[in-house]
Amino acid sequence: MKKHSIIIILILSSYNLSAQSIEDLSFGTDTTFEAMTWNIEWFPKNGQTTANYVSQIIEALDVDLVAIQEVDDTILFKQMINGMNEYEGYFKSSWFAGLAYIYKTDVIEINDIYEIYTTEPYWRAFPRSPMVMELSFMNEDFIIINNHFKCCGDGILNPYNEWDEETRRLDASNLIKQFIDSNFPNKRVIVLGDLNDVLTDEPVNNVFQPFFDDAGNYLFADMNIALGNSSNWSYPTWPSHLDHILVTNELFDELENEGSDIECIRIDDYLSGGWWEYESNISDHRPLALKIKPDHGAGINEINTSVLILSNYPNPFTDVTNIFFNPVRENTKIEIYNSTGQKVYSENIPKGQSSLIWNAESFPNGVYFSILISNREVIGFSKMLHAR
Repeated sequence: MKKHSIIIILILSSYNLSAQSIEDLSFGTDTTFEAMTWNIEWFPKNGQTTANYVSQIIEALDVDLVAIQEVDDTILFKQMINGMNEYEGYFKSSWFAGLAYIYKTDVIEINDIYEIYTTEPYWRAFPRSPMVMELSFMNEDFIIINNHFKCCGDGILNPYNEWDEETRRLDASNLIKQFIDSNFPNKRVIVLGDLNDVLTDEPVNNVFQPFFDDAGNYLFADMNIALGNSSNWSYPTWPSHLDHILVTNELFDELENEGSDIECIRIDDYLSGGWWEYESNISDHRPLALKIKPDHGAGINEINTSVLILSNYPNPFTDVTNIFFNPVRENTKIEIYNSTGQKVYSENIPKGQSSLIWNAESFPNGVYFSILISNREVIGFSKMLHAR
């Protein structure tokens, strides 16, 4: 009898029988921007049951934006979105398990959505074309790039074989970086998705090395997860951590704010059947979510206008003006706001630099404010008039 009791206890312990349920999940807040990536494995894995789980989980987490990979049934996906009160969805197609977005309509304003690298020369690097969303959140602009890289391989990068899986992922990384560098050099960019490789390979075999080689401009926000305990990785079955969130340097400071966070969300902990229930009905990947607390401390409304150490010439100006300041003693950044308090430009200033040329050709006429920020404190301020 005692032996049987022990066996029963061991069986039950393989399930999560805590009082936690999906309703207890939480991540999003009213004062942060949340972006989550989630491979939901050929949605729907178990028909309507999967759709019910996914919608409940997203609503409980209360995240602003979800980048989805592997949508197979677009009809059920659309039906699921229609049943979610605060969310809308977007997908292009179900080709080879397509990409999609789910987002909160009351806080996210979509400026554009489009695919990149869609033509045949890029199909080797991208079995699924990356999907770009340009959005505004609380008057802040973000660029989101949803990806699903080529899977599989032997862990060894073979540059002499263009069809080598690792080589294809390396080429995808180079192309994504090239796209950002060319199109969004001064924007808040978040690259996320099932990138199908680990961050911790040695450089010779690391498909993400282009980003690591440019550490001043790119950072994997989930690096600590990749270096941490395997129980918190996104793909437990292997186990490995294959889903990632990469950010550009315009977000580095905000990642350090109190309230910012990144987490691989162990949804299986909130199901009575644990991982077995999760994998059977939802996915073989856990979602990875980023929470960003905006840096309001240096906003236009916080400026001490008695600090006037900046000047710009010419002022007024037509398209281009040169902003001057004392040589900075440490890495600093300059931000430019329009008259409504919306940040329209941001750039890091390296140590020793004392001027910046701002090209406002694409901006409307009006009053703009430039502020110089060091250690999250405003150290300089000027008022500029853009008039053609």
